[in-house]
Amino acid sequence: MIKELFEEKGKMNMKLLSSLVSASLLLLAATGFGQEKSPEKPKELKNQTHCPVMGGKIDSTVFTDIQGQRVYHCCPSCIPKIKAEPDKYFKKAAAQGVIFENIQKTCPVSGEPIDKSKFVDFEGRRVYFCCNQCLKDFNKDPQKFLSKMTESSEKPSADMEKKRDTNEGHGDHHHGH
Repeated sequence: MIKELFEEKGKMNMKLLSSLVSASLLLLAATGFGQEKSPEKPKELKNQTHCPVMGGKIDSTVFTDIQGQRVYHCCPSCIPKIKAEPDKYFKKAAAQGVIFENIQKTCPVSGEPIDKSKFVDFEGRRVYFCCNQCLKDFNKDPQKFLSKMTESSEKPSADMEKKRDTNEGHGDHHHGH
């Protein structure tokens, strides 16, 4: 009789243990434990169509080359504003999913030619690198390398000079400048 009681109790304990294990496995599967999380789908980026300063349609002859990006404007009067506060306008563009035209030729870390398969989208800028190590170095201190990327030759085109001198390109809008 005692032997039967222990056998019956053992069967109940095994059923209970089996049920607990099954429930635990279901719970782990439902929460995704042990599975790699799929990365978030990157935000759909679109080419620039409007001036980041005033919001007007861009004029392809009026632009600023800054931090490896070509930023188009509606008029030459917007150029000093982006030069004064580039981060403000790059972050605004990033929030809107806008990507500027990248004009980089060399890696901002090493100075070597870029590999277009090695890049990071950083606060409205697509930045290319020569290798993964440079990308890692950039991520440690982006501002250090962004400042190196501003093109030293920001000489405006002849068309831009003419527009700046004649205030052409404003159409019916005024910028208060």
